[in-house]
Amino acid sequence: MTDRAPENRSLSEGVRGAFSALVGRFREALSGGERTYPTPPREFVDGEEREIRLRAYEGATFDPLAGMYADFDPSQRAQGTPPVGEERVREWLEETLLSGPSVVAWHDGRVVGHVAFVPDDTGKHELAIFVHQEYQRSGIGDELIETGFGHARENGVTQLWLTVEPWKRGIGKFYSDHGFDTVNAFGQVHRMSRYL
Repeated sequence: MTDRAPENRSLSEGVRGAFSALVGRFREALSGGERTYPTPPREFVDGEEREIRLRAYEGATFDPLAGMYADFDPSQRAQGTPPVGEERVREWLEETLLSGPSVVAWHDGRVVGHVAFVPDDTGKHELAIFVHQEYQRSGIGDELIETGFGHARENGVTQLWLTVEPWKRGIGKFYSDHGFDTVNAFGQVHRMSRYL
């Protein structure tokens, strides 16, 4: 029975995420297409009973944020990000990831998650979301992305895109559950997009 608990929890989280997405799309349809999203600051209790705080990124958050990425498990990197090594992480954050709105998840004074909206040269924003490996599969990603949507919208972001590796079906489903549609399913990465 113990061997099945993580699998059951993962299934339960998947059902919860799909239900949340369905409810969100239903509310959006009822409201004439304008869905509301929570905005930072806010708090919630994750699936492991931890109190998580979501805050808009501020400059003083840089060192703890860089620390989370430097401690990120290299086997969980997506398309080469986050980079490996603290110096490379700091450069990546300064030059790319922090060029648009972002929200940070905190637990016990430690950054445990981050969602960023990186502007491109077409007026759209690329979404990047990371949750530290010790905090994954506890609902933080769902709360973080939804709160990120609210914060991004408040900052004038209207269209999002991302790329996902096709063999990572779980993360592809996560993005679909949060309103992303696949617009290009060919090649080594699939492009997904959505409007806020």
